[in-house]
Amino acid sequence: MTTTPELNVTFYDHLQPKATAGVYTVTMNHRLTLNGSPVDTAGAQLPQVADRYEIRVAQFTLDPTFVHASYPPADAAGLYTYVLPHITLTRAILPWERELQGRAPRAPWLALLVFAEGEVLDDPTAEGAFTQRTVGELRRPGSGLLGPELSGELDESVQCRTIDVPTDVFTAIVPREDELLQLAHVRDVKTAPQRRDNGEILREGEYAVLAANRFPRAEGRYAVHLVSLEGWIGRLAPGALPADAVVRLCTLWSWSFTNDPDGSLNPGELLADLVAPGADHRENLALRLTPDTAGRAASPEEEHARERLHHGYTAVPYRTLSGEHTYAWYRGPFTPLTAPDVPRTEADGPYTTADHALIYDPEHGLFDVSYAAAWTLGRTIALADPEYSAEVIEARRELANRSATLSALSMDRERALHDPDALPAGTALRELAGARFGRDLVGALKAPLAAETRRSRLAPPARREAPALLADARTRQSLSAVAEASTPTASAWMERLGLLRGVPFNHLVPDPRMLPPESLRLFRLDPGWIRALVAGASDVGAHTSVDRDLDEVLRARLTRSLGTTEPVAGLLMNSELVRAWPVFDILASRGTDHAPVNELRRDHLAPDVLLVLWDDLPDRIAIREPSQGIHFGISAAKRINLRHLDGDQIGERTGEQFPAAGPDLFDTHLRPARGSAQPDVLDLRGLLPALKTALRLTADPTPAQFALELVNAPLEQLLLPANNA
Repeated sequence: MTTTPELNVTFYDHLQPKATAGVYTVTMNHRLTLNGSPVDTAGAQLPQVADRYEIRVAQFTLDPTFVHASYPPADAAGLYTYVLPHITLTRAILPWERELQGRAPRAPWLALLVFAEGEVLDDPTAEGAFTQRTVGELRRPGSGLLGPELSGELDESVQCRTIDVPTDVFTAIVPREDELLQLAHVRDVKTAPQRRDNGEILREGEYAVLAANRFPRAEGRYAVHLVSLEGWIGRLAPGALPADAVVRLCTLWSWSFTNDPDGSLNPGELLADLVAPGADHRENLALRLTPDTAGRAASPEEEHARERLHHGYTAVPYRTLSGEHTYAWYRGPFTPLTAPDVPRTEADGPYTTADHALIYDPEHGLFDVSYAAAWTLGRTIALADPEYSAEVIEARRELANRSATLSALSMDRERALHDPDALPAGTALRELAGARFGRDLVGALKAPLAAETRRSRLAPPARREAPALLADARTRQSLSAVAEASTPTASAWMERLGLLRGVPFNHLVPDPRMLPPESLRLFRLDPGWIRALVAGASDVGAHTSVDRDLDEVLRARLTRSLGTTEPVAGLLMNSELVRAWPVFDILASRGTDHAPVNELRRDHLAPDVLLVLWDDLPDRIAIREPSQGIHFGISAAKRINLRHLDGDQIGERTGEQFPAAGPDLFDTHLRPARGSAQPDVLDLRGLLPALKTALRLTADPTPAQFALELVNAPLEQLLLPANNA
């Protein structure tokens, strides 16, 4: 089963710096005490010491290494109507390092603003563009323009990024002073590094996250700017700025994306459509042809054909040995039903033709060519690989040579005791190296001479051929060693073949109507078909009777790893989702404890076609919408999927939505729109108290709690047994 490292993310409201940016004076006075009482040092005091220190942090520029990720991704196009753009910063304390005048230190001095096309004068096409100006031009922009009211001594020659925004646009989208706190939080990640689909790499550490308050509801391009609100406190509320003025902002980072609802895929809808046929009847997700026979009486022949189709077969052209053109039944390794066992013995094969695997139905006069086609395909794949076929042919030759050697040795009782693989004089050398050799030699030399015992002449044993050699454990072990030494890669090659790698798609799904576009099909594996495929590959190079007699030794070597990786069930998906999001979770399990079913293979057979094979039959399959990292927003139903904020299930969905019924969030908790535009900016002043009631809290949600509620987790579709559906 495909797994990813466990992800453990903790949300915090903020980081409180010990001291914010600014100039500080440290004064030190010396005082002499004795046993805690001051000592009179009149006329001899040490002078007072004072020193000034400045804490400098980012103000008008941002180090690019501070930006960890942004969402939506830069220059991306997709369905982002229900997403609140956000930016992740590697410097977790950055949003709180500067203190906004008149606000508590924990209020962030940064805000993320989202602009549509035509709203930023410097960037009418919403490309994320800006104008490079000096701090002096930012601070005092000129007639008709409003800049930030910055205090203190500043180097006004420093260059910074700026944008000019009409006052009505700025006032409409900028967070209010009491909303700033809710749009920034700290993310503490504890996980092994893992890459998300949008390129963001989640690494262990602390990160600051700033979210926007505007949904990109309208179709088109949007620019996102990370702006400084230093010098703007007290001027964020409606009516605080002249209506006909232009605001000049310092932007530290920017990017753009396109909201394209019609031209993008909706993974939630695609997944729902893929599993929808199973809601009517689970057999609708089986891999088979289902002809439309409503209202038609069927003849016995038609009933037979329908039964065959129901079992996963399809009709294919076939020419008999006598030259007649007819049709035959064919079914690949994927079956909608459990395939019956095929009677066989370990001595079956090797074969040189596929006729042994033909199945004849005398009642209807038709052939089933499924296993014959599998055997032929296995042989073809093997012969097409010169390295594999050469290795198997060489192994057969070495086995034949070893068999001849062992047969010759079997005629001499003394020589038959020696290992043919041993080095010349190896036995004598081992005796010389023995610990008792010297002692035994001295004892033999001291012993009195004895008369030689005459040996009786025995008839030599009969020559043993290959079948008799295999019956002897020692000689069989010698033959097995030859097979293993001669096939260093063939076993792994056969294991890949057992997982159907290299098998053409039309052998797996013989009729494209079995897997139409935007469909999902489940199946079992026919072990007989896979055995026939493997037999076709292992029978390569078998020509003589010795090859036949020794085939079981070679076959045992070639197929020794197949039993541990034999696929039992699988899934096929033909959908645009496969092309658009190649990586998404398909989690299979079985039993009441949801024990995971191991995933043996996952491959894209075509840009739109995904194949998954499991080593067991699952009774629960979870297909999850592709995750794009941790991002924020609402569901396609325009509601917030509420999450637990405490207890053992913290972070998990409660099963409730907000609003629970009636008008959706867009209808109830957005600010009034400008002119004829549709509302798209969150009204946090009304939303937070309403969430407090829905979550049964005693106070408004904190920034961390609010962020957790807006985490937009991927959709999940479940395939369950009928009694659980």
